[in-house]
Amino acid sequence: MGQRTKYAPGVFCWVDLMAKNAEEAQNFYTELMGWDAITQDTEGGPLYVIYQKDGKQLCGMGEMMPEMLASGMPAVWNSYVCVDDAGAVAAKATELGGTVVMPVMDVMTAGRMAGLQDPQGAYFFIWQPNEHIGAELVNESYTWGWNELMTKDADGSRQFYGDLFGWTFDEGAENGYQVIKHPEAGGGMNGGLLPMTPEMGDHPPCWCVYFSVDNLSATLEKLKSLGGTVAVPPMKVDVGEFSVVADPQGGHFNLIQLSVPADD
Repeated sequence: MGQRTKYAPGVFCWVDLMAKNAEEAQNFYTELMGWDAITQDTEGGPLYVIYQKDGKQLCGMGEMMPEMLASGMPAVWNSYVCVDDAGAVAAKATELGGTVVMPVMDVMTAGRMAGLQDPQGAYFFIWQPNEHIGAELVNESYTWGWNELMTKDADGSRQFYGDLFGWTFDEGAENGYQVIKHPEAGGGMNGGLLPMTPEMGDHPPCWCVYFSVDNLSATLEKLKSLGGTVAVPPMKVDVGEFSVVADPQGGHFNLIQLSVPADD
């Protein structure tokens, strides 16, 4: 089983949704994925919910502040990389050409975080754990299992993330797809990198989140019945079949039905 009690620095450890309306989003995801939603005590701070399965933490959800809603910011799934010193990593990211878009901050006793943007324009977060390590269950049905960077500058992205986190990249796929390698990630694989093509239009660079499901076709039908949309119809890949979807608030994510077991 993909249970986790800690993450090594440089390994993806958490994903969360920034929703426009938390109540509506919670209804959608609990119905679609069968998750339990546990509202956190934020001591008067912004609403935060942790989704669980069998009592294990899977991922999170926050609600946009009024100024975010006013800006027209879309709902978005965020990816977090574990670090041992958020301040030092944020400073290094800046030296490498990245931008700190959310300064390093303490999240009560859970840990420290910062929001960053890579030189190519993709946003991501870093997480220095204290009481909250990140996801406690991954790589199982209806859990998070993969992060994928869509970039218009694959060489620049490899350089930035390689220097920042020590990642290496396994190239060779016909479409230029590269597996991100980290020795302490599950199976040594820490996500993927997909070079963007002109056919993808003006879609901005981004980190995408994948959740595993048992039956992709049935899950897509359920998603549509709940008000979600299918942005990219099911496509077969080496490890199974996936689809890009969106929740009713426009938050995009990927669903994948694996044909091979996920690495723990």
